Amino acid sequence: MQRLIRRLRGRLAEERGASAVLVALLLVPMLGFTAIAVDIGAVYAERARLQVAADAAALAVAQDCARGTCGDMLATASAMVAANDPDVSTAPPVLSRSPMSVTVTGGKPMEHWFAPVLGIDSTPVSATATVAWGTPGAGLAQLPLTFSWCEFAAQTGGGRPSTMTPRTIEFPKKSDTGCTGPSHMFVPGGFGWLVADDDCQAASAVGGRSMSSTGNSVPQGCSENDFAALQNRTVLLPIFDSSGGTGSGAWYHVYGFAAFRITGYFFAGQYSWNKPCSGNDRCIAGYFTRFVDLSERFTYTDDGPDLGAAILRLVR
Repeated sequence: MQRLIRRLRGRLAEERGASAVLVALLLVPMLGFTAIAVDIGAVYAERARLQVAADAAALAVAQDCARGTCGDMLATASAMVAANDPDVSTAPPVLSRSPMSVTVTGGKPMEHWFAPVLGIDSTPVSATATVAWGTPGAGLAQLPLTFSWCEFAAQTGGGRPSTMTPRTIEFPKKSDTGCTGPSHMFVPGGFGWLVADDDCQAASAVGGRSMSSTGNSVPQGCSENDFAALQNRTVLLPIFDSSGGTGSGAWYHVYGFAAFRITGYFFAGQYSWNKPCSGNDRCIAGYFTRFVDLSERFTYTDDGPDLGAAILRLVR
């Protein structure tokens, strides 16, 4: 019996030695799989983080350029990237003019925890973002109203907006610029209102015709809340340079889009805020301004008139 026990102990000792050798042989591939699971996952996570930083940096630079001056593009981009990760190095942004766009690239070496076992100490991680911009080409105006080129030119001198002095425009009478109201008195029965959808938005496009909503009442589909949501807001409005037709067939030819800051209005009854006119006159007050729109309501174009408004798109 003792002899049998000694034999069993010897075999177990031999097997323990074999297990140790087997574990040693498998240790490197086990660490390799760990590197794949942990280190590569960390690389993808860092790349996603860098992409957010690059997107923010490209948008910031593009907004400056769209407003008329790019400034120090590298400083702007670096500040936005560093806000997400101070260890990231930012390459000088690349500006393109056809179409107008800017590209920002950031990168850093990603140190690994387990991959050095395989001879890989770090992996370069980078992300690139491109933002393009142009003048509004087509879209949905949040306020279904159109202004004449006469009104825009009178407030801006025929160029880009540069004042914040509110002016009152009456429907369909004259404004304090000397222009007639939004209808410009060209369309019989037209008061500058456009046909709106159920969300009180009017579709229009540069070079196209927008149909007039007849009469001086607010268009169907608009509510008090729709107008209240635009108080002290900047909206993009179509500017028309000619018009025609009568009644329900009246139209305005869209020359371009301008940004208008709303400071007051009276559209009769409950549609009133900071009423800028007297009696029962319908009116709106505000001023044209420089504006960069990042929403999805408008597309941009490279050949539209520059009236101070720009549309930005992340195109990567």
